[in-house]
Amino acid sequence: MEIREVLALNLRRLRQARGLSQEELAHRAGIDRTYVSSLERSVYAAGIDVVDRIARVLGVEAADLLKRPD
Repeated sequence: MEIREVLALNLRRLRQARGLSQEELAHRAGIDRTYVSSLERSVYAAGIDVVDRIARVLGVEAADLLKRPD
């Protein structure tokens, strides 16, 4: 599994677990909703600053978004 796919999987799972829409997550993280959608579909690679902002909104460490599933 590529790192983009790992990020996409973890991002979608954590966002949904917290009951956030893509739009709400994007607003809180200061990024565009279409960018969140693209990340969840593994279209774009996220910069480390974006990963950190998303992680803060989700209440996790940035490393949690990049952990490969067991």
